[in-house]
This record gives sequence, structure tokens and C-alpha cells, in this order.
Amino acid sequence: MSKLQIYLDKDINKDLIKSKKIAVIGFGSQGYGQSMNLKDSGCDVVLGLRLGGKSDIKAKDYGFRTMTIEDAVKYADIVQILIPDEIQAKVYEEQIKPYLRKGQYLMFSHGFNIHYKKIVAPEYVNVIMVAPKGPGHTVRSEYAIGRGVPSLIAVYQNPSGDSREVALSYAAAIGAGRAGIIETTFKEETETDLFGEQAVICGGVSALIKAGFETLVEAGYSPYMAYFEVLHEMKLLVDLINQGGLADMRYSISNTAEYGDMTRGPKVIGKESREAMKELLKDIQSGKFADEFMNEMQTGCKNFDRLRKENANHLIEKVGKEIRSSFVWGNDNKIIDRNKN
Repeated sequence: MSKLQIYLDKDINKDLIKSKKIAVIGFGSQGYGQSMNLKDSGCDVVLGLRLGGKSDIKAKDYGFRTMTIEDAVKYADIVQILIPDEIQAKVYEEQIKPYLRKGQYLMFSHGFNIHYKKIVAPEYVNVIMVAPKGPGHTVRSEYAIGRGVPSLIAVYQNPSGDSREVALSYAAAIGAGRAGIIETTFKEETETDLFGEQAVICGGVSALIKAGFETLVEAGYSPYMAYFEVLHEMKLLVDLINQGGLADMRYSISNTAEYGDMTRGPKVIGKESREAMKELLKDIQSGKFADEFMNEMQTGCKNFDRLRKENANHLIEKVGKEIRSSFVWGNDNKIIDRNKN
């Protein structure tokens, strides 16, 4: 294992990015977070959007200059594509690729489309990645209080010879240099990110929470108590893990909880779960998941929409909504306001 290299603001030419014109394509979670931080860092940033649409209206409310995607690409030195993975290739082919010129920087915050060759950039264009390891709304909220979200950078094509320096400078402008920046590759970021989402931080955790909730409710316990024990406390413990690893979490909990953790946890996440994780990873590495996902998006999202509806109607969501609306805990200073960001 190679030695970890973390870049901070002191290691970066923070003025380099200010000499570049930046077009952020999209104003969703990451588009909002990154463009707001870029603007506050003194960068020349415009938004490439569908003029007159909801995102265009929101962006203008924050004082941004907006353009069509085509005009934004023509204007910019750096084109940061922050629209959903499933539509990037189509938008790229129709509205970005025809207007690219030599020496521009094509940027992503996830390697999906480049790694799986859904997008193939001309050899005369730099292809780089700056990937904050957190949602865009957190990228913004952390920056606003003087902190930052750790980020990854990667270089895929580098005809200009300075792509790494540009990626570092951009990452610093969105606040990542305050927290730490690590260099990786498009392949490694894409495959580990998808695996983490599916097996642990999204798929694994949500499935584990629902299974625990259902087990308690089916055994006759109150769904309100089940919610608190398997969902509410999760966030509190994850905060400890985030700051000090599993060791700090175990230091903080009771001896009873710690013993139960280490003796019973492996019975829940045992051999069968590990084998399932290996199968997930194979599907990611082979491109099978990427093709399945793109096919789902391009054929009407019927299965995706069904799963969303089923999960939204789960008892844990109904109980959680009732509890959260009745308690003061967690209702102040919400990071997300869907009408504004």
C-alpha cells in the first residue's frame, strides 16, 4: 500500500482556477453546491442550463449568469458536467461535444461515463475529475461555515500538461483544500464509489435498517420504538465513526453494546453477505451494473419507479415522518430546502 498523500490549501495554487472561465452544467445538488462555492471563492462561473426551466430560475435567484449549454461550452475554459449520470452522454453528444475546442478541460464529479466509455472525449481535450465525498448541499453548508468536504481528484487525459494542477485548484475553490484532497483514478473512483453505495452506505445500510425495523415490529414491538432503535440512533453513531473510526464509536457506547457489536454483528453480516458483496463488485467491474442502470433509465424507469414507490410507502417512512414532525430534534437548520437548492 502506497503512502497516503493529502493535499491542503497550503499545497495548492489557489489563484490558478481564477484565471479560468468555468461553466457548470446543471444546478442540482452538486451543481448548486459547487457553483455557489466557486462564486464565493472569486471564480468566473456561469451556469449552462435549459433557459426558463426551474434550475435556471433558481440559479438566477442566487445571482448567477446563465446560458444555454451550448453557449456555456463556447464561453468556458472548464466545462464541469454535473447533470445526472444517465443523461450525461446524450447531452454531451448533442450540446457539448460539437463545441469543444483544443485545450479545454472537461470535468466530472463521478467517473461513471468516462470509465464505462459512455462518453469518449477528443484527445485534444483535458479530462479531469473533482469528486467531493459528500452531497452537494453538504459541500455548500460546510464551505459556508468555514470548513470543507474531502474530495478526490483524477486525471484521465492531459494534453495541456497542467490538468492535475487545475483539478487541485478547482477542488480548493469548492472548499476541499480545507479538509483534504486525495488523488485517484477514474477507474478506482467509479468502481469503489458504486460498490460503497450499493453494498454499504446506501443499499446495505437502508436494507439493514428496514430489516431490523421489520423484525422488531413483526415481533410485536412498537414501530415508534423500533424507529428510534434502528434508524434514529444510526446517525448519532455514524457521527462518532466519521470523526474517530469504529474505535471512537465503541469507546462511547456501553460495554453491553460493544460486546453485542463484536459478537453478534458478524452473524448478521457473515459469509453470505460477503459473497453477495463480491458478486456486486463483479457486476460493477464488468460494466454489467452500468449497462443495467442505463437500460433502466432509457426504457421508462418502470422498475425504478416501482421501487421508489414501494420504499416511500414503507411503514418506517410513515413512522419517521410522524416522529420528526413532533420532535424538536433535527428540525433546525436543515441543509436542504427543495424550493431553493
